[in-house]
Amino acid sequence: MSPDTLARPPALIVRPLATSEEGAWEDFVQHAAAATFFHRVGWRRIIESTLDHRTHYRGAWRGGDLAGILPLVEVKSRRFGHALLSTGFTVGGGIAALDGETAQRLADEAARLGRTLGVDFIELRQETLPAGCALPGWRAKDGLYCGFARALAPTAEANLKAIPRKKRADLRKAIDNPALRVETAASIDTFFRLYGESLRNLGTPILPKRFYAAVVREFSDDVEISAIVGPRGPVAALMTFFFKNRAMPYYGGAGAAARPLHAYDLLYWRLMERAVARGATLFDFGRSKRGTGAFDYKTYWGFSPLPLAYRYDLPGGGELPEINPLNPKYRAMIAMWRVLPLPVANTLGPLVARQIG
Repeated sequence: MSPDTLARPPALIVRPLATSEEGAWEDFVQHAAAATFFHRVGWRRIIESTLDHRTHYRGAWRGGDLAGILPLVEVKSRRFGHALLSTGFTVGGGIAALDGETAQRLADEAARLGRTLGVDFIELRQETLPAGCALPGWRAKDGLYCGFARALAPTAEANLKAIPRKKRADLRKAIDNPALRVETAASIDTFFRLYGESLRNLGTPILPKRFYAAVVREFSDDVEISAIVGPRGPVAALMTFFFKNRAMPYYGGAGAAARPLHAYDLLYWRLMERAVARGATLFDFGRSKRGTGAFDYKTYWGFSPLPLAYRYDLPGGGELPEINPLNPKYRAMIAMWRVLPLPVANTLGPLVARQIG
Protein backbone atom coordinates (compact mmCIF):
# COMPACT_ATOMS: atom_id res chain seq x y z
CA MET A 1 0.00 0.00 0.00
CA SER A 2 1.42 3.39 -1.02
CA PRO A 3 1.88 6.33 1.39
CA ASP A 4 -0.71 8.28 -0.65
CA THR A 5 -3.28 5.54 -0.03
CA LEU A 6 -2.55 5.55 3.69
CA ALA A 7 -3.01 9.34 3.87
CA ARG A 8 -6.30 9.36 1.96
CA PRO A 9 -9.33 10.05 4.19
CA PRO A 10 -12.10 7.44 4.31
CA ALA A 11 -14.69 7.67 1.55
CA LEU A 12 -17.91 9.52 2.32
CA ILE A 13 -20.87 7.11 2.44
CA VAL A 14 -24.49 8.28 2.67
CA ARG A 15 -26.94 5.69 3.93
CA PRO A 16 -30.21 5.29 5.88
CA LEU A 17 -29.94 5.58 9.65
CA ALA A 18 -30.12 2.24 11.46
CA THR A 19 -31.82 2.04 14.84
CA SER A 20 -28.49 0.98 16.36
CA GLU A 21 -26.96 4.25 15.10
CA GLU A 22 -29.44 6.61 16.80
CA GLY A 23 -27.00 7.25 19.65
CA ALA A 24 -24.32 8.41 17.21
CA TRP A 25 -26.89 10.63 15.46
CA GLU A 26 -27.94 12.25 18.73
CA ASP A 27 -24.31 12.80 19.72
CA PHE A 28 -23.71 14.54 16.38
CA VAL A 29 -26.72 16.80 16.96
CA GLN A 30 -25.45 17.79 20.39
CA HIS A 31 -21.97 18.73 19.16
CA ALA A 32 -22.38 19.98 15.56
CA ALA A 33 -22.82 23.74 15.35
CA ALA A 34 -25.28 23.49 12.44
CA ALA A 35 -27.59 20.99 14.17
CA THR A 36 -30.81 22.22 15.77
CA PHE A 37 -33.40 20.87 18.17
CA PHE A 38 -35.38 19.74 15.12
CA HIS A 39 -32.56 17.43 14.03
CA ARG A 40 -32.93 15.35 17.20
CA VAL A 41 -33.68 11.73 16.44
CA GLY A 42 -36.65 11.70 18.81
CA TRP A 43 -38.74 13.48 16.18
CA ARG A 44 -38.58 10.32 14.09
CA ARG A 45 -40.21 8.28 16.84
CA ILE A 46 -42.82 10.97 17.53
CA ILE A 47 -43.88 11.40 13.90
CA GLU A 48 -43.97 7.69 13.11
CA SER A 49 -45.88 6.71 16.26
CA THR A 50 -48.43 9.56 16.44
CA LEU A 51 -48.92 10.65 12.81
CA ASP A 52 -48.17 7.39 10.98
CA HIS A 53 -45.84 8.93 8.39
CA ARG A 54 -42.71 7.30 6.93
CA THR A 55 -39.40 8.89 7.79
CA HIS A 56 -36.17 8.66 5.80
CA TYR A 57 -33.24 9.66 7.99
CA ARG A 58 -29.93 9.85 6.14
CA GLY A 59 -26.45 9.99 7.64
CA ALA A 60 -23.17 10.77 5.84
CA TRP A 61 -20.33 8.72 7.30
CA ARG A 62 -16.56 8.96 6.99
CA GLY A 63 -15.34 5.70 8.37
CA GLY A 64 -17.06 5.30 11.72
CA ASP A 65 -17.88 8.97 12.20
CA LEU A 66 -20.87 10.99 11.12
CA ALA A 67 -20.02 14.00 8.97
CA GLY A 68 -23.57 15.13 8.28
CA ILE A 69 -27.23 14.31 8.79
CA LEU A 70 -30.55 14.90 7.03
CA PRO A 71 -33.90 13.94 8.65
CA LEU A 72 -36.64 13.58 6.02
CA VAL A 73 -40.36 12.99 6.57
CA GLU A 74 -42.57 11.75 3.74
CA VAL A 75 -46.06 13.26 3.72
CA LYS A 76 -48.72 12.21 1.19
CA SER A 77 -51.89 14.21 0.70
CA ARG A 78 -54.38 14.51 -2.15
CA ARG A 79 -55.04 18.11 -1.17
CA PHE A 80 -51.52 19.33 -0.33
CA GLY A 81 -49.33 17.05 -2.45
CA HIS A 82 -46.65 14.43 -1.89
CA ALA A 83 -43.56 15.82 -0.19
CA LEU A 84 -40.28 15.09 1.55
CA LEU A 85 -39.82 17.58 4.38
CA SER A 86 -36.89 18.26 6.68
CA THR A 87 -38.01 18.22 9.27
CA GLY A 88 -41.72 17.63 8.78
CA PHE A 89 -44.08 19.05 11.43
CA THR A 90 -41.39 21.39 12.74
CA VAL A 91 -40.07 24.75 11.53
CA GLY A 92 -36.44 23.66 11.25
CA GLY A 93 -34.17 20.86 10.14
CA GLY A 94 -32.56 20.58 6.75
CA ILE A 95 -28.97 19.52 6.26
CA ALA A 96 -26.50 19.70 9.16
CA ALA A 97 -23.01 18.95 7.91
CA LEU A 98 -19.38 19.54 8.82
CA ASP A 99 -18.39 20.66 5.32
CA GLY A 100 -19.79 21.68 1.96
CA GLU A 101 -18.99 18.40 0.20
CA THR A 102 -20.98 16.44 2.79
CA ALA A 103 -23.87 18.88 2.56
CA GLN A 104 -24.02 18.53 -1.22
CA ARG A 105 -23.94 14.73 -1.01
CA LEU A 106 -26.88 14.77 1.37
CA ALA A 107 -28.78 17.17 -0.90
CA ASP A 108 -28.09 14.86 -3.85
CA GLU A 109 -29.41 11.92 -1.82
CA ALA A 110 -32.58 13.84 -0.95
CA ALA A 111 -33.14 14.66 -4.63
CA ARG A 112 -32.51 11.02 -5.64
CA LEU A 113 -34.88 9.72 -2.95
CA GLY A 114 -37.54 12.22 -3.93
CA ARG A 115 -37.48 11.02 -7.52
CA THR A 116 -37.58 7.39 -6.42
CA LEU A 117 -40.62 8.05 -4.23
CA GLY A 118 -42.30 10.21 -6.87
CA VAL A 119 -42.76 13.26 -4.65
CA ASP A 120 -43.95 16.63 -5.89
CA PHE A 121 -41.36 18.58 -3.95
CA ILE A 122 -38.57 18.33 -1.37
CA GLU A 123 -38.29 21.08 1.22
CA LEU A 124 -35.18 21.70 3.35
CA ARG A 125 -36.04 23.97 6.27
CA GLN A 126 -32.56 25.40 6.69
CA GLU A 127 -31.78 28.13 9.18
CA THR A 128 -28.65 28.86 7.18
CA LEU A 129 -26.93 27.22 4.24
CA PRO A 130 -24.09 24.80 5.05
CA ALA A 131 -20.65 26.41 4.88
CA GLY A 132 -19.11 26.13 1.44
CA CYS A 133 -22.30 24.84 -0.20
CA ALA A 134 -24.88 26.92 -2.05
CA LEU A 135 -26.99 23.83 -2.92
CA PRO A 136 -26.83 24.42 -6.67
CA GLY A 137 -29.95 23.29 -8.49
CA TRP A 138 -32.18 23.92 -5.48
CA ARG A 139 -34.61 26.82 -5.57
CA ALA A 140 -35.16 29.39 -2.83
CA LYS A 141 -38.28 30.97 -1.45
CA ASP A 142 -36.71 34.17 -0.21
CA GLY A 143 -38.30 36.46 2.32
CA LEU A 144 -41.46 34.54 3.30
CA TYR A 145 -40.17 32.89 6.46
CA CYS A 146 -38.01 34.67 9.01
CA GLY A 147 -36.47 33.59 12.30
CA PHE A 148 -36.36 35.78 15.39
CA ALA A 149 -33.60 35.31 17.94
CA ARG A 150 -31.41 37.52 20.08
CA ALA A 151 -28.95 37.26 22.93
CA LEU A 152 -30.15 37.19 26.51
CA ALA A 153 -28.45 39.52 28.97
CA PRO A 154 -27.47 38.07 32.36
CA THR A 155 -29.77 40.43 34.30
CA ALA A 156 -33.53 41.07 34.25
CA GLU A 157 -32.90 44.83 34.15
CA ALA A 158 -30.89 44.60 30.93
CA ASN A 159 -33.40 42.26 29.26
CA LEU A 160 -36.28 44.54 30.20
CA LYS A 161 -34.44 47.55 28.80
CA ALA A 162 -33.99 45.72 25.47
CA ILE A 163 -37.77 45.63 24.99
CA PRO A 164 -39.15 48.68 23.10
CA ARG A 165 -40.88 51.24 25.29
CA LYS A 166 -44.48 50.59 24.15
CA LYS A 167 -44.24 46.82 24.62
CA ARG A 168 -42.42 47.35 27.91
CA ALA A 169 -45.37 49.44 29.15
CA ASP A 170 -47.78 46.62 28.27
CA LEU A 171 -45.55 44.13 30.04
CA ARG A 172 -45.36 46.21 33.21
CA LYS A 173 -49.17 46.17 33.43
CA ALA A 174 -49.07 42.37 33.53
CA ILE A 175 -46.11 42.24 35.94
CA ASP A 176 -47.94 44.58 38.33
CA ASN A 177 -51.22 42.65 38.15
CA PRO A 178 -51.55 40.68 41.43
CA ALA A 179 -54.32 38.52 39.93
CA LEU A 180 -51.86 36.85 37.51
CA ARG A 181 -49.46 34.09 38.40
CA VAL A 182 -47.17 31.79 36.43
CA GLU A 183 -47.39 28.02 36.57
CA THR A 184 -44.26 26.29 35.25
CA ALA A 185 -45.55 22.71 35.22
CA ALA A 186 -48.92 23.06 33.52
CA SER A 187 -50.71 19.96 32.23
CA ILE A 188 -50.88 18.80 28.63
CA ASP A 189 -54.68 19.18 28.89
CA THR A 190 -54.40 22.87 29.83
CA PHE A 191 -51.93 23.45 27.03
CA PHE A 192 -54.01 21.62 24.41
CA ARG A 193 -57.22 23.43 25.31
CA LEU A 194 -55.66 26.90 25.01
CA TYR A 195 -53.49 26.10 22.01
CA GLY A 196 -56.43 24.51 20.22
CA GLU A 197 -58.55 27.61 20.79
CA SER A 198 -55.82 29.87 19.40
CA LEU A 199 -55.30 27.77 16.29
CA ARG A 200 -59.04 27.54 15.66
CA ASN A 201 -59.28 31.34 15.88
CA LEU A 202 -56.51 31.62 13.29
CA GLY A 203 -58.23 29.11 11.01
CA THR A 204 -55.44 26.57 11.48
CA PRO A 205 -56.02 22.86 12.18
CA ILE A 206 -54.31 21.33 15.22
CA LEU A 207 -52.35 18.07 15.42
CA PRO A 208 -53.70 15.36 17.78
CA LYS A 209 -53.11 15.75 21.50
CA ARG A 210 -51.09 12.54 21.50
CA PHE A 211 -48.49 14.28 19.30
CA TYR A 212 -47.84 17.03 21.87
CA ALA A 213 -47.89 14.52 24.73
CA ALA A 214 -45.29 12.44 22.88
CA VAL A 215 -43.06 15.52 22.47
CA VAL A 216 -43.12 16.03 26.25
CA ARG A 217 -42.36 12.36 26.93
CA GLU A 218 -39.61 12.12 24.33
CA PHE A 219 -37.64 15.23 25.29
CA SER A 220 -38.47 15.23 28.99
CA ASP A 221 -36.33 17.77 30.88
CA ASP A 222 -35.75 19.76 27.68
CA VAL A 223 -39.48 20.63 27.45
CA GLU A 224 -41.49 22.91 29.72
CA ILE A 225 -45.21 23.72 29.68
CA SER A 226 -45.94 27.00 31.43
CA ALA A 227 -49.20 28.88 31.88
CA ILE A 228 -50.51 32.23 33.05
CA VAL A 229 -53.30 31.70 35.57
CA GLY A 230 -55.86 34.45 36.09
CA PRO A 231 -58.78 34.80 38.50
CA ARG A 232 -60.83 32.21 36.58
CA GLY A 233 -58.04 29.78 35.72
CA PRO A 234 -55.38 29.43 33.00
CA VAL A 235 -55.66 31.98 30.18
CA ALA A 236 -52.44 31.33 28.21
CA ALA A 237 -50.07 28.39 27.85
CA LEU A 238 -46.69 27.83 26.24
CA MET A 239 -44.57 24.80 25.33
CA THR A 240 -40.87 25.69 25.36
CA PHE A 241 -37.85 23.71 24.18
CA PHE A 242 -34.40 24.12 25.72
CA PHE A 243 -31.48 23.13 23.50
CA LYS A 244 -27.81 23.93 23.91
CA ASN A 245 -27.76 27.65 24.79
CA ARG A 246 -31.28 28.36 23.49
CA ALA A 247 -34.68 28.84 25.04
CA MET A 248 -37.29 28.26 22.32
CA PRO A 249 -40.93 29.18 23.06
CA TYR A 250 -42.53 27.05 20.36
CA TYR A 251 -46.24 26.27 20.76
CA GLY A 252 -48.27 29.04 22.40
CA GLY A 253 -52.00 29.48 22.87
CA ALA A 254 -54.40 31.71 24.76
CA GLY A 255 -58.07 32.22 25.45
CA ALA A 256 -60.11 35.36 24.85
CA ALA A 257 -59.39 36.66 28.36
CA ALA A 258 -55.62 36.77 27.74
CA ARG A 259 -55.43 39.86 25.52
CA PRO A 260 -56.66 42.55 27.97
CA LEU A 261 -54.49 40.98 30.69
CA HIS A 262 -51.36 41.05 28.47
CA ALA A 263 -50.95 37.42 29.49
CA TYR A 264 -48.81 36.52 26.47
CA ASP A 265 -46.38 39.29 27.36
CA LEU A 266 -46.03 38.03 30.92
CA LEU A 267 -45.68 34.44 29.72
CA TYR A 268 -42.69 35.28 27.51
CA TRP A 269 -41.11 37.62 30.05
CA ARG A 270 -41.15 35.06 32.88
CA LEU A 271 -39.72 32.53 30.44
CA MET A 272 -36.83 34.90 29.71
CA GLU A 273 -36.13 35.09 33.43
CA ARG A 274 -36.18 31.31 33.84
CA ALA A 275 -34.04 30.86 30.72
CA VAL A 276 -31.32 33.08 32.17
CA ALA A 277 -31.48 31.10 35.42
CA ARG A 278 -30.99 27.88 33.40
CA GLY A 279 -27.91 29.33 31.71
CA ALA A 280 -29.48 30.05 28.31
CA THR A 281 -27.84 32.88 26.39
CA LEU A 282 -30.17 33.04 23.36
CA PHE A 283 -33.93 33.56 23.21
CA ASP A 284 -35.23 31.98 19.99
CA PHE A 285 -38.69 33.33 19.23
CA GLY A 286 -39.02 30.93 16.29
CA ARG A 287 -40.24 31.25 12.73
CA SER A 288 -43.02 33.49 11.43
CA LYS A 289 -44.32 34.44 8.01
CA ARG A 290 -44.17 38.00 6.77
CA GLY A 291 -47.59 39.60 6.77
CA THR A 292 -48.86 37.77 9.87
CA GLY A 293 -49.71 38.93 13.38
CA ALA A 294 -47.05 36.65 14.87
CA PHE A 295 -44.39 38.34 12.72
CA ASP A 296 -45.49 41.80 13.89
CA TYR A 297 -45.72 40.73 17.54
CA LYS A 298 -42.09 39.63 17.58
CA THR A 299 -40.93 42.90 16.08
CA TYR A 300 -42.85 44.76 18.82
CA TRP A 301 -40.58 42.96 21.29
CA GLY A 302 -37.57 44.39 19.48
CA PHE A 303 -36.56 41.21 17.64
CA SER A 304 -35.20 41.66 14.11
CA PRO A 305 -36.36 39.25 11.37
CA LEU A 306 -33.67 37.06 9.83
CA PRO A 307 -34.69 35.45 6.49
CA LEU A 308 -34.42 31.66 6.62
CA ALA A 309 -32.59 29.72 3.92
CA TYR A 310 -35.35 27.30 2.90
CA ARG A 311 -34.52 25.36 -0.26
CA TYR A 312 -36.69 23.34 -2.64
CA ASP A 313 -36.22 20.67 -5.27
CA LEU A 314 -39.12 19.99 -7.65
CA PRO A 315 -38.56 16.66 -9.44
CA GLY A 316 -41.34 17.36 -11.94
CA GLY A 317 -40.67 21.06 -12.32
CA GLY A 318 -43.44 23.57 -11.86
CA GLU A 319 -43.99 26.26 -9.24
CA LEU A 320 -42.77 26.38 -5.67
CA PRO A 321 -45.34 25.09 -3.16
CA GLU A 322 -47.44 27.73 -1.39
CA ILE A 323 -48.97 25.74 1.45
CA ASN A 324 -49.48 28.58 3.89
CA PRO A 325 -52.40 30.73 5.09
CA LEU A 326 -51.35 33.67 2.92
CA ASN A 327 -52.26 31.68 -0.20
CA PRO A 328 -55.69 32.90 -1.45
CA LYS A 329 -56.43 29.28 -2.41
CA TYR A 330 -57.02 28.46 1.26
CA ARG A 331 -58.93 31.62 2.20
CA ALA A 332 -62.38 29.99 2.23
CA MET A 333 -61.14 27.00 4.23
CA ILE A 334 -59.55 29.28 6.83
CA ALA A 335 -62.70 31.38 7.17
CA MET A 336 -64.81 28.25 7.65
CA TRP A 337 -62.42 26.85 10.24
CA ARG A 338 -62.55 29.99 12.36
CA VAL A 339 -66.27 29.57 13.05
CA LEU A 340 -66.21 25.86 13.90
CA PRO A 341 -67.16 24.92 17.48
CA LEU A 342 -63.91 24.18 19.30
CA PRO A 343 -64.66 20.47 19.95
CA VAL A 344 -65.39 20.03 16.24
CA ALA A 345 -62.20 21.86 15.20
CA ASN A 346 -60.10 19.76 17.58
CA THR A 347 -61.69 16.55 16.28
CA LEU A 348 -61.32 17.37 12.59
CA GLY A 349 -58.02 19.24 12.93
CA PRO A 350 -55.71 16.22 13.18
CA LEU A 351 -57.21 14.75 9.99
CA VAL A 352 -56.11 17.86 8.09
CA ALA A 353 -52.96 18.92 9.99
CA ARG A 354 -51.24 15.55 9.54
CA GLN A 355 -51.46 16.10 5.77
CA ILE A 356 -49.66 19.46 5.80
CA GLY A 357 -46.36 18.70 7.49
